[in-house]
Amino acid sequence: MADEYVIVLTTWPADADAEAFARTIVEERLAACVNLSAPLTSVYRWQGTIEQAAERQITIKTTRARVEALKVRLHELHSYEVPELIVLPIAAGSEAYLTWISDSTAAAPEAPEKKRSGRAGAAKPKPQRR
Repeated sequence: MADEYVIVLTTWPADADAEAFARTIVEERLAACVNLSAPLTSVYRWQGTIEQAAERQITIKTTRARVEALKVRLHELHSYEVPELIVLPIAAGSEAYLTWISDSTAAAPEAPEKKRSGRAGAAKPKPQRR
């Protein structure tokens, strides 16, 4: 069961809106949870030069089934030409937590159909909350 779940790592420019990215992929059910680190410094080689940038590490909890759609969305939303995208399997975890990941990334349930009364246009008044 645990092999269906993964952690995806990426980075985001520290001066960009990582919160908006996180909210978008959770709203779109591509992730159950997204953790955003405090800004950090990354040192890396890019096009033959040693670079340094302020970034945020992003940790995404999702299912293996959602990874391909998440990759596509990451590339659409990210400003980097080659964004970090590392997928790590979750070897084990609490059954309740893993089930929550599945539930949070599954297709949104259909809204139940409203029952119609026998009379056209008739509706019961809604109780008022106090």
